[in-house]
Amino acid sequence: MSTVFISDREYTKINSSELSKGTYEECQFINCDFSNADLSSYKFITCDFEECNLSLSKLNNSILQTVRFNQCKMIGIHFEYANPFGLEIAFDHCNLNHSSFYQLKLKGTPFLNCEMNDVDFTEADLSSSSFHESDLSSAIFEQSNLEKCDFSSAKGFIINPKENKLKQAIFSLEGLPGLLQNIGIQIK
Repeated sequence: MSTVFISDREYTKINSSELSKGTYEECQFINCDFSNADLSSYKFITCDFEECNLSLSKLNNSILQTVRFNQCKMIGIHFEYANPFGLEIAFDHCNLNHSSFYQLKLKGTPFLNCEMNDVDFTEADLSSSSFHESDLSSAIFEQSNLEKCDFSSAKGFIINPKENKLKQAIFSLEGLPGLLQNIGIQIK
């Protein structure tokens, strides 16, 4: 089965059955429904997704290079199954609840104004990433590299300093309870 190569095209209000397997470069996807889609082995290079639903989509061996997601619903996605080569993604006002970034190298990734409840960041390298105004309630940080991350306006997180790398990470005073909860210190 041959795959297509599409460049510089805008897709509006389509679903996954209307998207052929292939390479999409410098494309925009606006208000599309790719929920439960099998996007395995698709290639998205310098693409923007705006107000799309990608919940529970499969990304096995998909390439995501310089891909931005804005106001997207992305519940339950296993990003760790995407091709790690050149992986570069950015999120703004997205719902990423119940998604997983297990063992991924995501240095400098922006997670801006995102809902990220129950997200798994176990063993991920998130160094220099920003979680500006994001809700990280019940997110899992175990053996994660969080050096130079900006959590100053994030909320709901619980991060064990003994189990994660936190050198030069930025936190607000309001975020201290999320750092101290695992070591038995009470703040009044």
